[in-house]
Amino acid sequence: MKKYTHINDIDDIYSWIKAANNIKSDPLKDLGLGKNKTLVMLFFNSSLRTRLSTQKAALNLGMNPIIMNVSGDSWAIEFADETIMNGNTAEHIKEAAAVVSQYADVIAVRAFPSLKDKEKDENEFVINSFLKYASVPIVNMESSIGHPLQGLTDAITIAEHTITARPKVVLSWAPHIKALPHAVGNSFIQAMQKMDVEFVITNPEGYDLNPEITKNTPIFHNQSVALKEADFVYAKNWSSYDDYGKVLKTDSNWMITKEKLGSAKFMHCLPVRRNVVVEDAVLDSDNSLVIEQANNRTFAAQLVLKKILENL
Repeated sequence: MKKYTHINDIDDIYSWIKAANNIKSDPLKDLGLGKNKTLVMLFFNSSLRTRLSTQKAALNLGMNPIIMNVSGDSWAIEFADETIMNGNTAEHIKEAAAVVSQYADVIAVRAFPSLKDKEKDENEFVINSFLKYASVPIVNMESSIGHPLQGLTDAITIAEHTITARPKVVLSWAPHIKALPHAVGNSFIQAMQKMDVEFVITNPEGYDLNPEITKNTPIFHNQSVALKEADFVYAKNWSSYDDYGKVLKTDSNWMITKEKLGSAKFMHCLPVRRNVVVEDAVLDSDNSLVIEQANNRTFAAQLVLKKILENL
């Protein structure tokens, strides 16, 4: 594998899930695979789980991880072509990506969207610039419109806890105090479309996600109807796609409660705002999978890095 920047870089999701479970059973089995190999992790935005789990995954493979918070530790990077750099940016991506490639065997990048310019965000200008100008494999640690490491993690978690032949999985919009990206929701949708599950999305009117991503997945604007007989409920907030980046309403009635959840398992990528997105009674219950999800982030990242290292 030459890169992992989109959930569609997964060819057969069930074979990947099986491979991730094998890693989970013996995380240090491939400790020598990454010997003398360096992973450079570039963060344009803050992170907790992605940073620590990817670093741990690299260490489990014997790699040397180097981490930089680009927004605070380095020169501001210019991504536009043919620009006159007489503003705040001091370094162009052409040089930056080429230089980092000399220090790294793999580069992992995290960069959130502006939520102001839909076309620019959907063009994935940060990730695609690294793909264009770097000379080593690129891993997406969350970009403007996708979080493929999280999507793979979620597929692993659902497979681990599935007890029926074809479980019902619901992605539910939840309220939040600010506008959030679509990346996690998009990659979760794309992961579920690769699995044999009954998958539906529920969100208020005005919050439908990109139809090119949701495709034929049923979308309910009535949350209670969507949640009926659910086996897994994944809560996530996102801002409007049509009225791009806007918060149209923050209806607290969409918060996930224990009564709504019933016997279903609860999932969230974290961090989560308690008693806004989901009530304490859900997060603190045995039905919550959020801590196991976070743990599986390591094995998803380790699988991706392993596949890349095997092809270096």
